Amino acid sequence: MDLGLAQRVFVVTGGSRGLGLASARTLVEEGAHVVVAARDQVALDEAIDGLGSSNAVGLAADLADPGAAERVIAAALARYERLDGALISVGGPAAGTPMTTDDETWRLAFESVFLGQLRVARAAANAMTGDPADLSGTRGSLAFVLSSSSRELLPGLTTSNGLRPGLAMIVKDLADELGPRGIRVNGLLPGSFATDRRFAIDARYGAPDVVRRRNEATIPLGRYGEPEEFGRTAAFLLSPASSFVSGALVPVDGGASRSL
Repeated sequence: MDLGLAQRVFVVTGGSRGLGLASARTLVEEGAHVVVAARDQVALDEAIDGLGSSNAVGLAADLADPGAAERVIAAALARYERLDGALISVGGPAAGTPMTTDDETWRLAFESVFLGQLRVARAAANAMTGDPADLSGTRGSLAFVLSSSSRELLPGLTTSNGLRPGLAMIVKDLADELGPRGIRVNGLLPGSFATDRRFAIDARYGAPDVVRRRNEATIPLGRYGEPEEFGRTAAFLLSPASSFVSGALVPVDGGASRSL
């Protein structure tokens, strides 16, 4: 299937590693241009080298900074003079429980995970003008990278449990508000993927290999996902191939979720 992404332009935040980088790579492979934002300049430079400087540009930005979203969107417009969508992600919030997570940790998580992603969505939506040749009638697509914690409790990740469900409802709310403008909004709910963050979480609970096997036994497909599998799903939701999909929360978890 041709996703129709050739020459389109997307912002990918949290895109220097893991699921964000895998998504940026898929977009580039499909012919799109990407503006990758991330906090770590070294990781960002490595990511852009891998994606190719003719296909991608990087911008160091921390979404907890209230001005970061506008700077990232402005960089996309300055480089490519158009914007077709954004994959909106941030690094996972700190681990903890309701009793051990202090107020400052909550404030930092809210600024980054919640407000940071919402600011990018607003700035991106205001910048999208659409393509007159796009017969689907859509001006663009936003996809939030959330978590399975949007629907189910993840032990030891209390800030994620507290903030992600609210963002899931923001996806629905934005889909209603932006739909008449031809902008689609969806959410991705990744489960366990073979990323550095997943392995770091596993290491907190014992020998990583043992923990991984135990976790994989709870996944119907019997394994952790590969980042590229997530990237292909993200690219589809951002593309014109999914032109009648909006307000959806899409699990990408190998069947691990037991909720509707």
